[in-house]
Amino acid sequence: MHAEIVASTTDPVSQLIVGVLLVSLFAVLAIEAAHRVLVVMSAVAILWTVTYLTPYKLLPLEAASGALDINVLLLLAAMMALVGVLKETGVFAWAVERLLEKFGSDPARAIAVLWWFTAIASAFVDNVTTVIFVTPIVLATVRRLGAPPILVIIPTIMAANIGGTATLIGDPPNIMIGSGAGLTFLEFLEELTIPTMLMMCALHWWGVRRLRAAMGSAADSPKQADEPGRGPEITDPGLLTWLGWISLFVLVGFITHGMTGMPAAVPAVIGATAALLVQDYRYMRAIKPTHEERRHGILLVLEKEIEWPTLTFFAFLFILVGAAVGTGLISTLAGALQSAITGGRETFGLGDAGTLFLAALLVLWVSGVLSAFMDNIPFVAVSIPIIATVITTMPGDARVLWWALSLGACLGGNGTPIGASANVTTLGLAEREGVRITFREFMATGLKVMGFTLVVSTVFLGGYIALGSDRVAEVGGVVLAVALVLLYRSEISASRKFRGA
Repeated sequence: MHAEIVASTTDPVSQLIVGVLLVSLFAVLAIEAAHRVLVVMSAVAILWTVTYLTPYKLLPLEAASGALDINVLLLLAAMMALVGVLKETGVFAWAVERLLEKFGSDPARAIAVLWWFTAIASAFVDNVTTVIFVTPIVLATVRRLGAPPILVIIPTIMAANIGGTATLIGDPPNIMIGSGAGLTFLEFLEELTIPTMLMMCALHWWGVRRLRAAMGSAADSPKQADEPGRGPEITDPGLLTWLGWISLFVLVGFITHGMTGMPAAVPAVIGATAALLVQDYRYMRAIKPTHEERRHGILLVLEKEIEWPTLTFFAFLFILVGAAVGTGLISTLAGALQSAITGGRETFGLGDAGTLFLAALLVLWVSGVLSAFMDNIPFVAVSIPIIATVITTMPGDARVLWWALSLGACLGGNGTPIGASANVTTLGLAEREGVRITFREFMATGLKVMGFTLVVSTVFLGGYIALGSDRVAEVGGVVLAVALVLLYRSEISASRKFRGA
């Protein structure tokens, strides 16, 4: 017989203990005193020590499985496996090389295209996976073009975080928000594409201006490759064709979530399984491997391409957040946020729209600032149940609070080197190649980009509340079209100026 699940205690002391654990977790993660997996495992170990050796039942082991978000864990694992197989075709290096080949006569523009590639890929692959593939290409491009590394690498990171904000799978916080709020891939794409595109236009304009100022006429002078030939080529066209169709199926599965009811993890797992089967079948036909060699193919993807430490971190983090929910800490925090909103409404005499806008601003800027100084993943994990509680008391289209959380958490990560996983990953890869960017150097650019993107997000949220989802998309589309025209004219003018010089 199964043991009866013991309920969490909800007294103030239990809530205080969980609160101290969460704050301590954030603090230790921020100062990087130990690996994040060890930090969160230690927090859960303390949690269970208190649960079983004291009267305070924070979250018994039997209840921990209910705290795990299987949708998030399986989605991340499946997408990592799918990309791992895709990597074997050489398509990532090939695609970027062709882009640089096409725009190589204008180095500054070639680098800007690389930023756009990073942003778009981050929206449909996920920004951490994208930077793993793009960073070596960025470093090679920097060496080939003689560009200042810091002026290329930091905007690449910013582009990854901005692009990842646009979709359900682009940034881990969005995966968690989509799962917790029941939002679909298509809903993220419809609501957040235009504001993120506007941010990319601004990043392009600003980043290229800084490059041209630093490089002078060399920013617009044609460069020849150091090595002859076309560079990287597709290594397995047949496998790439199969993976193209499989990826299309996965994308359609994401988009049609509202009709099929399939959580995002379902098409991702189906697609990853199909990719592994196709890879294994083609390998057997081409190589006729031994049993051990065949096992090695699947194990290579599962062991090397899936980021198990990240998934482990998520799993233990969900347990810790489950304790915050079980002890009532989340309800207490939601009540505090609700009190702040109510107090602001009474103080400023706000109506329904004003109250909703105040709530959205609080969520956006608090999540943005905090995500700059701590990993945004644990912050979002704690915030989701708080927002879910507050939404039930809000007037109007309170889904805007989910968009505020997504924008704040994803874009706030641009503020510091530790604000997002893509930051840490890229800087680590760069340092391995001898390019070191300090905390202060990163913040000098990151905080400016973070501040600008949060201001754009504020305008978007205000328009969403005042005009509605459809109308703000129409207005945003017009603004985006104007921004693209101005960007194009600015690029032509600057290029002529430097070439004339």
